Amino acid sequence: MNSALPTVRSVLRLVVLACALGASWAHAEDYSGITTLLKQKKPEQALGAVDKRIEATPRDPQLLFLRGVAQSDLGKSDEAIETFTQLTQLYPELPEPYNNLAVLHAKRNELEKARRALEMAVRGNPNYAVAYENLGDIYARLAAESYDKAQRLDGRLTSSVAPKLKLLRQMFDGNASAATGTSTGTGKK
Repeated sequence: MNSALPTVRSVLRLVVLACALGASWAHAEDYSGITTLLKQKKPEQALGAVDKRIEATPRDPQLLFLRGVAQSDLGKSDEAIETFTQLTQLYPELPEPYNNLAVLHAKRNELEKARRALEMAVRGNPNYAVAYENLGDIYARLAAESYDKAQRLDGRLTSSVAPKLKLLRQMFDGNASAATGTSTGTGKK
């Protein structure tokens, strides 16, 4: 009888492990399917799939992130900001939601909010190159605003400010999408 007890325990452990692996695999398949829908430019379907899955796991960070991306792709900026903000509150160590939050703020020309979010992203992951690039774009836009304001306040500064503004404007014209894209977790803006 005693020899049967370890066997039962071993079998139970295997069943629990199999269930856990099956659940993980099912989640991975869900994430992959939703990500594919987003890449296929089907954000409405992706959002429907996310909402269906999120009922079972409302705090799942990957599902919440995909929800925010789908909302953003649908032009639902307020909802996307709310979703990414929720993610930063639930999981402050994750840098990607801060990056996407910053992108949404930058689109609204809320540059200080974007800067703060990006600084949180790089604080959470000092090796997050995309966030550093976006932060550089924000700093450049803030610099352009400062130079423009300096020139308006004192026309005598035009000779020193105008060349800087010209360079910054050329940079923005050459890269019109700077700090305006969202990440789907693939390392893009």
